[in-house]
Amino acid sequence: PYYVLQAISLACRRTPSCKRGDVLNLAGSDITEWWDKVVLGLATGLEILRDDCKVMLPKWLPYQTMLAPLAAVLARTGIPRNAEAGAQREKLKRWFWCAVLGQAYESAPNSKSAKDVTELLAWLAGGAAPESVEAFRFDPRALREVTPRQRSIYRGVINLILRGGARDFHTQAVITGKLMAEHGIDDHHVFPAALLERRGIAPARVRDCVLNRTLIARATNQMISDRAPSDYLEEIRRTTGFPFEAVLASHGLPASANSALITDDYEGFLAWRQ
Repeated sequence: PYYVLQAISLACRRTPSCKRGDVLNLAGSDITEWWDKVVLGLATGLEILRDDCKVMLPKWLPYQTMLAPLAAVLARTGIPRNAEAGAQREKLKRWFWCAVLGQAYESAPNSKSAKDVTELLAWLAGGAAPESVEAFRFDPRALREVTPRQRSIYRGVINLILRGGARDFHTQAVITGKLMAEHGIDDHHVFPAALLERRGIAPARVRDCVLNRTLIARATNQMISDRAPSDYLEEIRRTTGFPFEAVLASHGLPASANSALITDDYEGFLAWRQ
């Protein structure tokens, strides 16, 4: 509920602001005027994140603090009923990915929210793109350092895997929020951590980096245990009629017979996936 009040504070002011004092000083008339608009904006924003950016469950939302500016912008602009809605959606998606992979909300989220609302409204009206979009730069080598501790980029990459149409290794069904909840699908190691530790791969962040993670069902992960990819993947490959290569490719994993994954070449695998 606090994010709704923050979004109202961002939407109702000529100069957007959502610090604690701003929220506490909201007038009753502000809340009455903007509540329904902001709730509709928040609902629409969550649909965009779920359907287009594949944030399937709350745990995979990179920044909760991005919800308030997203809801405020959609409340201010309204939801167009023509092709302009699609153009607006594309810009909001671009802002989402740039902010997530650029770690824009890592510090001072209230100030960042106010800045983004101002800049997003100008962009959607035909002006320049926000600074977080224009200044976006990303070095793929950084993915070697990204573990679950770096929640923004880590969760963003998991969302990108889902956006690629990732399929369950067991049923080959496209992974949805419902499937994740029902089958205990979560992020797990592709090369098991225990296997890499036995091989002397260190430090731990090299084993745990997002390049070595994907979404795997609980039962499949138990089957994998600490086995090498060449071992457990061969078991899956032998299943008659199972689209082995298509399922691996849906996770952004190499599927050819001589790939670094199939030959248990961890460094080669990291380089390929990076």
